Amino acid sequence: MTTFRHWGAGILLALHGLIHLLGFAAYLRLVTVATLPYKTTFLSGRLNLGMVGTSVFGLAWGVAALGFVLVAAAFLLRWGWWRPALIAVTLLSLVLTVLDAGVSFAGVAVNSVILLALWSGSRRGSTSSRSKFPA
Repeated sequence: MTTFRHWGAGILLALHGLIHLLGFAAYLRLVTVATLPYKTTFLSGRLNLGMVGTSVFGLAWGVAALGFVLVAAAFLLRWGWWRPALIAVTLLSLVLTVLDAGVSFAGVAVNSVILLALWSGSRRGSTSSRSKFPA
């Protein structure tokens, strides 16, 4: 059962990363995504990034996508650096999803669950790279 949970968690992390490609493509205007319309204002219209800022925002979504896929691979292969990298990429993703919470509210929830799982695993005394997230 542990192996199934380990692979399941790794696949979910990779899928979460692939979903970030929607933000990357939409905010760089590579494609039109009906549920993620191009805009330059975020935080419910309180923050105007302009066209250049929105392009940087789109690139950040791409960084998060790549980060989650790489972390998923490291997690599945049980490489020691997956935990700090997952914390970093999840925090980046959380910032991105909070800035655009009107359409990416589910991402806020997913990122919160990931951080909670990491925190919970560390609270149980796991310090190895084979932590309880849910390996």
